[in-house]
Amino acid sequence: MEVAGLQLRAITTPGHTPGSVSYYTEGMLFSGDTLFRGSIGRTDLPGGSLDQEMASICERLLVLPDDTAVLPGHMEETSVAFEKAHNPFVLEWMRRPSDSPPWQGLT
Repeated sequence: MEVAGLQLRAITTPGHTPGSVSYYTEGMLFSGDTLFRGSIGRTDLPGGSLDQEMASICERLLVLPDDTAVLPGHMEETSVAFEKAHNPFVLEWMRRPSDSPPWQGLT
């Protein structure tokens, strides 16, 4: 889709809510309430799922180029590289075995 001259690609990112979507254009990601600087969006809302949110973040957003600027719906700008290296939720998720039961978050 095109908005204000920007070609945006919608990326489904369920977890915060079932219909959550982030938007990507070369070098820039609008992550809404899915990914924040050093944090993630709430998953305690109706239909929210921590497992879905973490899968969305790690499998759909953090595979974008490291220098991608992340513009969340709240808080300050971040980058894919910063979140891969410093976000405690991401680091914990990446350490867990792939066959582990549903995730309960940071311990």
